[in-house]
Amino acid sequence: MKVALILGSASDLPVAEKAFLTLKSFDIEYEARIMSAHRTPEDAADFSRNARERDFGVIIAFAGMAAHLAGVMAAHTTLPVIGVPCKGGAMDGLDALLSTAQMPSGVPVATVALNGGVNAALLAAQILSLADSRIAGKLIAYKQSLADDVRKKDAELAAKNVSPGRPDL
Repeated sequence: MKVALILGSASDLPVAEKAFLTLKSFDIEYEARIMSAHRTPEDAADFSRNARERDFGVIIAFAGMAAHLAGVMAAHTTLPVIGVPCKGGAMDGLDALLSTAQMPSGVPVATVALNGGVNAALLAAQILSLADSRIAGKLIAYKQSLADDVRKKDAELAAKNVSPGRPDL
């Protein structure tokens, strides 16, 4: 299965590129497109309706300001949809966050943080890992690397003994 990354506009590309890189690191195939919930709503609806038949397992929708794209995609599919609210506009992303997170009952959208392209890709990988042990193994290794990085930084801090009153640091 692959992941669909749908951008509401070309201005969402810097956030989406982080998701591209994350998916590539897990060897997950993806397809990226630009579709607008307001300017090309028929295209977005058609893509969503046919995504399962095209072997997509998850849809990630990137949008700023009104950010209706994830909801439009979710309204036309039974696949998991992850919304990525993008910063910008007069409210610097708060409007996008609220538009993405405040979905009515029956039309769920998983929402990640503002500009959360990496977390959206990781969530997509976790969803796909339910049916793909290869991805599951890569996620386990990834989580271990996160823990290893924290422990390394902790050891570096302890070596500096930055707190004179605390010999254990």
